[in-house]
Amino acid sequence: MTADRTVTFPSGKKVPALGQGTWRMGDDPARRSEEIATLRRGLDLGMTVIDTAEMYGSGAAEELVGEAMRGRRDDVFLVSKVLPSNADRKGTADACRASLRRLGTDRIDLYLLHWRGSVPLHETVEAMEALVSDGSIGAWGVSNLDVDDLAELPDGVRPETDQVLYNLARRGPEYDLFPRCRELAVPIMAYSPVEQGRLLGHRTLGAVAAGHGASPAQVALAWVLRRNDVIAIPKASTTAHVEENRAALDLRLTDDDLRTLDEAFPPPPRKEPLDIL
Repeated sequence: MTADRTVTFPSGKKVPALGQGTWRMGDDPARRSEEIATLRRGLDLGMTVIDTAEMYGSGAAEELVGEAMRGRRDDVFLVSKVLPSNADRKGTADACRASLRRLGTDRIDLYLLHWRGSVPLHETVEAMEALVSDGSIGAWGVSNLDVDDLAELPDGVRPETDQVLYNLARRGPEYDLFPRCRELAVPIMAYSPVEQGRLLGHRTLGAVAAGHGASPAQVALAWVLRRNDVIAIPKASTTAHVEENRAALDLRLTDDDLRTLDEAFPPPPRKEPLDIL
């Protein structure tokens, strides 16, 4: 696993396997300068995928990202999301324009349906394709869609990614969603890859980390990144934190490590409902 490891979308676009999330960023004005510095440090380290959403802080996270990438737009692979309540033909276009204004840019590289709502998927896809045609977005994808949902997408179309909750404690997607996405050549984008920090006190994770002279967070990230079709988007709150995340790319887990982690965090033996945070 090397620093330049990439994941390829169905379109052929390659992006770094390790990016940056922004959930719950932009909420506290006192932390704004540090959060912007953190995102910019991540860009310096090659973590150029930045994921955000109109929902995060009711647009505050998008505004923060816009400031962080000012003067560096071409360095960023920008991902944002439309709420399902906005995902009809007109609402998707309006939401995208509002996101573009907050982000201070003329394009979103990858625009996702945040989760499935009451709007028919074919209508959302039509709206997304129209945004691709007019240059507002580079491509579209989905988030929090399970196998049955993917089957309801219009014939002949593939999302660029399915962004789902995936970490050592949330392995349900491995049972059927990952195999289906692999058949479609659709990579997974894993959000909350360290379970918002709740994994980090686990004894087994700590033991594996100690064996490598690494942190538990780095082991948890390296475990998610062991697959060649997964993009991880951890949030970092400080520059030291983002540097710690970046170092996970250099951590190679052994077969013994993986067996130890499987014993502590067993893979799913059957279909499980898709977890959402």
